[in-house]
Amino acid sequence: MIESDTIKQLRECDSGIKMGVSSIEYVIDYVHDKIFRKYLINCKNEHEKLENEIQILLDKYHDEGKNPNPVAKSMSWIKTNVKLVMHESDHTIADLITDGCNMGVKSLSKYLNQYKAADEKTKDITKRLIKIEEKLTEDIRQFL
Repeated sequence: MIESDTIKQLRECDSGIKMGVSSIEYVIDYVHDKIFRKYLINCKNEHEKLENEIQILLDKYHDEGKNPNPVAKSMSWIKTNVKLVMHESDHTIADLITDGCNMGVKSLSKYLNQYKAADEKTKDITKRLIKIEEKLTEDIRQFL
């Protein structure tokens, strides 16, 4: 049970990180404020560091990880494009990123509760990912 929950938890973190990095990469060229851009770059770098840790653990379990749900990714892309076409601004991007981070925190918290038997290292990675998401939302509030 521990191994099964650990792998499932790692997969969800893997998927969430891929979604977060993809979202940041998509909007970063639209960001005008240098500080806002710096927050996004730092967050992306933190996500990528965790992704490397997760990949090492997934390799240990001979698991390929998980890509984001294609429907969720498509819906996010559509929502982002519609909002940016209507009003391209740092405010709009901060709003979109905040929504994404909040959904990530909610999902990751749910998986922490759902996969209680996951090993402590995996739980720690999940908690660090939650903190990264929460910090970004706090940092970019000034742009809302």
